[in-house]
Amino acid sequence: MTGRPGTPIAVVTGASSGIGAATARQLAAAGYRVVLTARRKDRIEALAAEINEAGHQATAYALDVTDRAAVDEFATAFHSLAVLVNNAGGALGADPVATADPEDWRRMYEVNVLGTLHMTQALLPALTASGDGTVVVVSSTAGHATYEGGAGYVAAKNGARVLAETLRLEIVGTPVRVIEIAPGMVRTEEFATTRFRGDTEKAAKVYAGVRDPLTADDVADTITWACTRPPHVNIDLLVVRPRAQASNTKVHREP
Repeated sequence: MTGRPGTPIAVVTGASSGIGAATARQLAAAGYRVVLTARRKDRIEALAAEINEAGHQATAYALDVTDRAAVDEFATAFHSLAVLVNNAGGALGADPVATADPEDWRRMYEVNVLGTLHMTQALLPALTASGDGTVVVVSSTAGHATYEGGAGYVAAKNGARVLAETLRLEIVGTPVRVIEIAPGMVRTEEFATTRFRGDTEKAAKVYAGVRDPLTADDVADTITWACTRPPHVNIDLLVVRPRAQASNTKVHREP
């Protein structure tokens, strides 16, 4: 997959909505040819059309990051790659450990951890070949501190965090940097609704009384900023929360 000569290519997973879609828009505006991946083909094709109509460059590619064979086939299209943003992920349920559904835990691990592993392994040769590659892992503050009802998601995001930390140790000395972006409370159109299986009332309570939770654009801005630093500058970890959130369990809510 090539764009205009000299245009660096960025792959963004989970680009059909939320942080992934916002990141694709901002990286495209920053001069990257963005390759949008997600399972929902119609969504990423519409986003690619929007980006192209704005005068930037984008291609849509329907992909399930948990399907290793499909990921390997996707990776054959790249001889050189500038940026991989591992954004695909999400939470399912908020049940305590004693009663949580193991299937929810398995699905979260497969997307958040194994999906990141599949994409990173498959595309690392192209990132290295670029001479200046960047792997971004979008984790979560959940990967750095736990909270009641969040053990499955916390475990998955801990896995993503450790993957990023270990990869950085293992490939030091190569022309690839590893960046972890750990967002706190971000209000997007789907995250909480998906977590609570379409229960919009429960989803709304997550953000009740919180003045200005983060937006997808806020997180995309940090990702784009980190990716566009000079090649010798590595943002190992960037934790970003709204001002109203001091920790995963300390949030200021107004009446």
